[in-house]
Amino acid sequence: MANVNDVNSLERLLRPLRRELSAELADALLRLKADTEVQARYDELAGKNTDGALNAEERGELESLVRANSILSLLKAEARAFLQQPKAA
Repeated sequence: MANVNDVNSLERLLRPLRRELSAELADALLRLKADTEVQARYDELAGKNTDGALNAEERGELESLVRANSILSLLKAEARAFLQQPKAA
């Protein structure tokens, strides 16, 4: 799973993105979410993980989904920060 150091490093790498965002792109990022198939697979894997029933391949798949979600969360945080900046006159 993504650890705190990975998330902090990725957050620092993505911070300059805020300078390149437009309102339209920021809004699009905030609307982005997993499709129903991906969400269902995540739910299945998370349930199996809770039950201690994941095999090695499934654990790798779940870890990949968690990392992708961490990246998406950081992108959304940058989009929110961009949209909350005072507008230049």
